[in-house]
Amino acid sequence: MDAILVIDMLDDFLRPGAPLEVPNGRGIIPNIKMILEEARNRKVPIIYVCDSHLPMDGEFKIWPRHAVEGSEGAKIYDEIGPKPEDYIVKKRRYSGFFQTDLDLLLRELKIDRLFITGLLTNVCVLFTAIDAYMRGYDTIILSDATASLTDKDQEYFINYIRNTLKLKTVTTGEAIRIIQGKGLVSQGEL
Repeated sequence: MDAILVIDMLDDFLRPGAPLEVPNGRGIIPNIKMILEEARNRKVPIIYVCDSHLPMDGEFKIWPRHAVEGSEGAKIYDEIGPKPEDYIVKKRRYSGFFQTDLDLLLRELKIDRLFITGLLTNVCVLFTAIDAYMRGYDTIILSDATASLTDKDQEYFINYIRNTLKLKTVTTGEAIRIIQGKGLVSQGEL
């Protein structure tokens, strides 16, 4: 069974002027909306994996203060916000699996294939994808529904995920075809 992971699509990453603004992140919203719509139509579980830091979180030694639990910046971006049937998993580190109940939730839902969207391809998407693969999930990253701080980082890390880690990368359109059971039109990015 499939599930969609939406990683760190939060106000502190997407609002103009936010502490960790990812301008490219706003550009992937239409593709995330498309995959979420298809998932909801087909009753595919959607799981929002969200930074939720403590006020004195150690990560703030590396990154600007962001997504502090309970703050406005820690809210999921309204345009792609969850529905009542969706799930939210809070995380304090890069991987959605590290000391969270994500793996338990996926196993309870009998998920074996993950489609990963969100931010940042070279940080939280990457570490979550690696941990998903290490736990035996068929892991697919949506190349046009993930973003990095720069186009150069996005290109590099999609290639790294595909060529070095040997994980699957597909476009949103290809992911929708897979979810529909139609397979891929071409093997272009696989």
